[in-house]
Amino acid sequence: MRLISWNVQWGRDADGNVNLARTLDEAHRLADFDVLCLQEITLGFSGLPGRPGDDQVAELAYLLPGFTVVHAIGADLKPLAPGARRRQFGNALVTRLPVERVIRHSLPWPADPAAPSMQRVALEAALDAPGGPLRVLVTHLEFYSLTQRLAQVDALRRVQQEAAGHAARPAREENATGPFASSARPLSAIVCGDFNSAFGSEAYQRMLEPLPGSPAFIDAWTELHPGATPPPTAGIYDTVQWKNGPLTCDFVFATEDLRGRLRRCEIDGATRASDHQPIVLELD
Repeated sequence: MRLISWNVQWGRDADGNVNLARTLDEAHRLADFDVLCLQEITLGFSGLPGRPGDDQVAELAYLLPGFTVVHAIGADLKPLAPGARRRQFGNALVTRLPVERVIRHSLPWPADPAAPSMQRVALEAALDAPGGPLRVLVTHLEFYSLTQRLAQVDALRRVQQEAAGHAARPAREENATGPFASSARPLSAIVCGDFNSAFGSEAYQRMLEPLPGSPAFIDAWTELHPGATPPPTAGIYDTVQWKNGPLTCDFVFATEDLRGRLRRCEIDGATRASDHQPIVLELD
């Protein structure tokens, strides 16, 4: 199974040009992906730099026939003009694997008046993947507020503990056609995205702490490159938005029961199709 995680900045490249089709071409160049986890997908945000299309979820579905597209909205704001659609900003997961269940987790947003911020979300899809059922979560944590990032990491860890409980003690379905389906969820999980947290930072370390009742998370890249420091994942080519220089803040975490299935995890440093660099993961 091949997975790509990428903050695509609504298809905006390092020079400020928006072209979501070109972004997907770059993703295809990187891997024949089964799962594509995208951050910063927009609807109704045509006023953003580069003027993205009005419905990027529909664009993804059109550009990737044969794939299932699911999305989750973090920020959902009123339109700026009468008759315009609402402005929505979030994550998308695109896959050609069967999708058993989708859950949208609204992440904590504790008050932090000193920092600009927006509501954040984690999108979870339970997939019928090669090697067995697997949950994939794509998220994008707060940039400006450490208080909020730490609360959001804690929430992601609680989601994993909740899933472990459902895996161990599932409730039966009410019937074959209603919404009360079995509560069973795969224990194994990948959590990926833009964590806006530097490699080795407090939020990063907290993500890796032991997790009572569940396998802990491991960093897939460091597992496959022992002793090495990951290269930057943001600000390599776009030096206007990243005035303080490049940063490693995008990660793919996996529950430690997947350690033996990790085959390859690479950060592509060549593409200029976003202000972030994509991560490619391959599982046996």
